Amino acid sequence: MTEHIYKQFDADLEAIRTGVLRMGGLVESQLNNAFTGLRTADKALIEKVIAGDHRINLLEVEIDEACSQLIAKRQPAASDLRAVLGAMKTVTDLERIGDEAKKVAKSARRLHSGDLPYSPKVDLGHPAALAQDMLRKALDSYARGDVTLAPEIARQDEEIDTCFEAVTRQLITYMMEDPRTISNSLETLFIAKSLERIGDHAVNISEYVIYMAHGRDVRYAGAEAVEQEAAKDRGKSKPGS
Repeated sequence: MTEHIYKQFDADLEAIRTGVLRMGGLVESQLNNAFTGLRTADKALIEKVIAGDHRINLLEVEIDEACSQLIAKRQPAASDLRAVLGAMKTVTDLERIGDEAKKVAKSARRLHSGDLPYSPKVDLGHPAALAQDMLRKALDSYARGDVTLAPEIARQDEEIDTCFEAVTRQLITYMMEDPRTISNSLETLFIAKSLERIGDHAVNISEYVIYMAHGRDVRYAGAEAVEQEAAKDRGKSKPGS
């Protein structure tokens, strides 16, 4: 009976993990489609992103319910409990990234529905690629329980913050020089802010992986704490360690 309970718990936990990764894949797709729609003025793709956000919301509710049921039935402890709590926290951040993708799509719809063709004043290609890469690495880190990617994701977050500051300065200059650009510039600024927030959520996910793997909560602990935890796993992989 005990062996059966353990096997069922492992199966339930794996189902939750699979659900998180499925949700992550959907969020990645939403994000990619939102920026493709913005870049190509593909209105059908933009509408697809906006309409598809509800699927992400439903997945969050389903996974949260599965986690709550698992805690109530199995009363997990130690690393098992951290795995469940980490999944719940991760889907919250994934849902918020999905919200940001929807915001980008809505801004893209407004930008491409004006009388004049949308001509971007600033290049968002680099920060968009950064945000997508950070999300991909965060999900890869979750899938493999690999904490070694966390410091790199944190460094990319600093870079995307710098990009946001630069974009903000540029857009303010354009709006001051030509008030006709205010509407489009504000929409572009909203998109840039969404990118900055996506980076923050990717960092959160990478920090949850550290919590699940090592039991240490590094939120607000700083870059040095993240690096320390990553170094532990790097040391394990060295020959002769």
